[in-house]
Amino acid sequence: LLVAGLFLAGPAMAAPSAQQVLAASPIDDIVDRYPAMMSEGIREGLKRNQQLPPMVADTIGYVVTNSFRAADIEQEIVNNLERDLSGKQLEAVEGWYTTPVAQKISAAEIAASDPAVWKQIKARATDLNEKYKGTDRARMFERFDRAARATESTVDTTIAVQLGLATAMAAFSSDSVNYDELKQSIENQRGKIRGIVEQQVYDSYLHTYENISSQEMELYIDFLESGPGTAFSKTVTQSIQQAITAPIESIGNPMARFLSPQK
Repeated sequence: LLVAGLFLAGPAMAAPSAQQVLAASPIDDIVDRYPAMMSEGIREGLKRNQQLPPMVADTIGYVVTNSFRAADIEQEIVNNLERDLSGKQLEAVEGWYTTPVAQKISAAEIAASDPAVWKQIKARATDLNEKYKGTDRARMFERFDRAARATESTVDTTIAVQLGLATAMAAFSSDSVNYDELKQSIENQRGKIRGIVEQQVYDSYLHTYENISSQEMELYIDFLESGPGTAFSKTVTQSIQQAITAPIESIGNPMARFLSPQK
């Protein structure tokens, strides 16, 4: 009877792996674009410097692209999810991302993460801000932003890009400025950067979720505010930040090797 009971009970469902949860979410698709996003951000920043030849800016962009591997960032996320989230939390996160609402939202987030869309978001920003002024969608932003850690993580990423840019410029320049001084100088501008980034995140929020209903956004924010959703968002954003900032400190040396013949 005991044996029969065990067969009737069937096998216990194992919790999904961190890799499976990441695959169910849009994060892996978005992370695939991070090297291009970082390279584009630094290349455009360098090209605004009139003293820097465009060829040098492109070279630096190339070095940056090859300093970040999407696979490394994804592995960092998987390792930290395994460490930080319980089996039940991973199961809850996967459960959310397999729902039709989550899949619709994920598709919108993946589409908006394409660097080619950034110009479109910027061009529509004024109209979208006016369209949603005083609406529920506008009022939802603060709650969404806090739950998704959107502005917070974007500020950190922006500072990482700025640091990579400054490191590259230091390699091009004859001035001896060490990495710690550059980092502190940029960190001192965090408040100013946050003000700019928060508006950009809001513009992106209005564009990304334009075709998501208020009810669907409520469900999404409820997930983000839940225990599993909060743990997932925190671990993902921190993992991406760790994976991005670590290679930046070593960019200066390859920069120097590439640029020294042109000094």
